[in-house]
Amino acid sequence: MSACISVSEDASAACDALDVAIVKATQAGLPLVVRPYHTVAEWLGVAPELVMARMVSMQAQGLIRRIGVVPNHYRLGYRGNGMSVWDIPDDRIAQVGRRVGALEYVSHCYHRPRHLPEWPYNLFAMVHGRTRDEVEQKVAAIAALLGADVRAHEVLYSTRILKKTGMRFGG
Repeated sequence: MSACISVSEDASAACDALDVAIVKATQAGLPLVVRPYHTVAEWLGVAPELVMARMVSMQAQGLIRRIGVVPNHYRLGYRGNGMSVWDIPDDRIAQVGRRVGALEYVSHCYHRPRHLPEWPYNLFAMVHGRTRDEVEQKVAAIAALLGADVRAHEVLYSTRILKKTGMRFGG
C-alpha cells in the first residue's frame, strides 16, 4: 500500500519553489510513517505546519487533485480484478453510478462517453475479487441490483499490472 499525491496539469506554472519542493518530495508517495508531513518537513528543512498548510492551499487551488491511499490489490490477495463496463441509459447514469460506486468491492466508478457503434458502454466500475469467479459473481450481483437499467455489460480483465501515477515534476 502506498499514499499518493495526484497533481494537476497546471501545477508547475502556479507553484512557488517551496510548493514544487513539497510536490517533488511527495509525488512518489508519502512516507509510510505515523507523521508523514513531519518527515517531509524534516527533509525540506521547514516546519511541519507549513508543509500541511501549503498542501491544503495547493489542494484548495486545484493544483493537487487528491491525496489518497493506493492499495496494491495483488499483494492483498485480490488477483481476479476486472473492469466492468455497462451500457446504461444516459438519463440514469448519475443515479446508477452512485449506487455502483458505493459497493464495497468497487474501488472506482466513472462515466465515460460511448464510441458507437463499436463501444456502447458508458459506465465503468473496477470490481475486485480474489478470483475471476468471485468477480463474475459480484458483476452478476451488480446486474441484478441495476435490473432494467442494464442494457449490456462485460468484464475486461488485465493481462498485466500497470503502474498508475499522476503527473510528475522532473528533477
